[in-house]
Amino acid sequence: MTSLFLVEALLVGAALLPAAFQRLQLSRAKHRSLAGHSKMAKRFAALIPGYSYGPAQFFNSDDAPGDIVELRRRSFETLSSTLRQRSAVSLQLTRETQDNVPDLQFTSAYRVPFQFSAHCREHLPIGAFLESAGGLHVRDLDGNEYFDLTGAYGVNVFGVDFYKDCIRQGLLAAEPLGPVLGPYHRCLHYNVRRLRQISGLDAVSFHMSGTEAVMQAVRLARHHTGKKRLVRFCGAYHGWWDDVQPGPGAPISPANTFTLAEMSPRALRVIRSRKDIACVLVNPLQALHPNAAAPGDSTLVDSSRKAGFDKGAYTRWLRDLRTACDEAGVVLILDEVFLGFRLAPRGAQEYFGVKADLVTYGKTVAGGLPIGVLCGRRDLMERFDARRPANICFARGTFNSHPYVMASMEAFLQRLETPPVQELYRNLEETWNTRAETLNARLQSEGIPVRVANLSTIWTVLYDRPSRYNWMFQFYLRLHGIALSWVGTGRLIFPLACQQADFNEIADRFVRAGSQMKADGWWLSPAPLTNQSIRRRILFEMLRKRLGR
Repeated sequence: MTSLFLVEALLVGAALLPAAFQRLQLSRAKHRSLAGHSKMAKRFAALIPGYSYGPAQFFNSDDAPGDIVELRRRSFETLSSTLRQRSAVSLQLTRETQDNVPDLQFTSAYRVPFQFSAHCREHLPIGAFLESAGGLHVRDLDGNEYFDLTGAYGVNVFGVDFYKDCIRQGLLAAEPLGPVLGPYHRCLHYNVRRLRQISGLDAVSFHMSGTEAVMQAVRLARHHTGKKRLVRFCGAYHGWWDDVQPGPGAPISPANTFTLAEMSPRALRVIRSRKDIACVLVNPLQALHPNAAAPGDSTLVDSSRKAGFDKGAYTRWLRDLRTACDEAGVVLILDEVFLGFRLAPRGAQEYFGVKADLVTYGKTVAGGLPIGVLCGRRDLMERFDARRPANICFARGTFNSHPYVMASMEAFLQRLETPPVQELYRNLEETWNTRAETLNARLQSEGIPVRVANLSTIWTVLYDRPSRYNWMFQFYLRLHGIALSWVGTGRLIFPLACQQADFNEIADRFVRAGSQMKADGWWLSPAPLTNQSIRRRILFEMLRKRLGR
C-alpha cells in the first residue's frame, strides 16, 4: 500500500510539474513593481485611506523650518489670488458645471496628490473652458492666452490650424451626403488605399475611437487563433476597457490577460513557450518610460519619477518581440492610437523598422474628428469563414465610417503627402533632442532642480531634488502662460509645427516659472529629506489613518 501510494504521488507530482513550472515562469516574467502585479495592486489600492492635509500640514509636510513654511504660505496666497482674478469668468463657469460632469470632477480631484487635493481645488482651481485656439496658443473665456502644450491628448500633431483646415475641408466635401449612415462616402475608397500604403497591411476597418479599434484587434486575434490569452506590458495604456486595464481602475480583474515586464527576456520566454496566447499588445509610447504608467502629477509624491528614451534598445526589443511572436504563432498588435504619425509619416512601424500583424490608429488621423482605425493582414481581418458560415466575428458601430469623419480623414491623408508637412519630419528627432538638451542646460545653470526627457515631441518633466511639492510646478507654468493637461508636468506635447522662435519663448517661460517656484521656497526642503524618507512618512500616515489615529 505504501509503495502504491508513493507511485500515485509521483504520478500526480509529474502531472502537476509542467503547470507549476509554467506558473513560475509567468510569475518571473512580470515586473517587480506593483504595476506588474495587477491583482496585488488592486488589493493595495483598496487599503489606501483617503485623507487631506489641513492648512498647517499642507505647507509643512516635510518638516521645513518656520521661515520656509511662511514663505510658501505667502507665495501660495499670491499665486492663488493672481490665477483666480485672471480667469474669473472661466472659473465661474467651471464651478457651475463641475457637479454635473463626472469627468470634470475626476480630473479636478486627481490633478495633484490626494493629500493636497482638497486645498488645491479650493484655492488653485483651473478653468475647464476655452474660447478659441490658433497657432500654438489657446485663449480662455477671460481673454488670457497660453502656449498650448496639452496636445489635445495626442490629436494635435501638426498644429491646431492644420486640423481646423482638415475639418473645414471635410465638412464641405461631405455636405451633399450629410450624416447618412450605412452606405459609404466616396472618400472612404481613398482613405483605405492610403492607410494600406501607410501601414503596409492588407485590410482596414473603421471604428468610433482608439479604444474600440484595440478591442476589435484583440477580438479578431482571438477569433482567428482560437486562443484566449492576451499579453500586455507593464504600465502600457490601450484604452479603458477591462481586458487591457487590469489593476486599479478596472472593476473586475481580467482572467485572460498577462501583464509582463517590457524589454525582458523572461517575457519573451513566456510568449515562446505557452500555447494559449492569442496576441501581444504593444504601445510604443512606452519607449519613453518602460514598465511605468503614464506619468501624472497626481502620483508625484516625491522626486523618483524616471523616464528616458533609448531608441537602439527599444528597437532591438521590438525586433526580438517580433521574432518571438513569429516563432510561437502569436499575433503582434502595435497600438499607435497615441503615437501614430508623430514619429514618422508611416508611424512607429517605419520609425522602429518593425512590422506588426495588426496596427491601430486614432486621434489625429481623422483630421481632428473622433476615429479609430484598424489595419491588418487579410487573414486576420476576415470576420467570417465561408466554409463554416456560422463561425463569425461580429463587430459593428453606428457611427463607423461617418461621412464627415471620412471626409476630414481624406483631407488629413492628402495633406500628409504635401511638401510642407513632409518637411516637418526632416531632422525631427535631432531638432527636438537638441531643444531638450538646451533647456536642460539652462535649468542646470539656473540651479533649478528640474530636467526634461523626451521621445521626439512628447516630453515629461523630472525632478532632481527630493521634494513633496514638485506638483506645484504645473501652477507656476500656468502663471507664466503655459497650458498643460490635467496630468500636469507628466506629459508635455508639442506640435511638430512648433517653430524655433516659439520654442524659445516657451523655454524662457519654463525657466522663469522654475526660478519663481524655487524662490518661493517649494524646493527648500530639509537636508536629510530623501525619496525613501518621504515614502516612509506617507506610509506611516496611511497606517495611522487606517488605525483611526
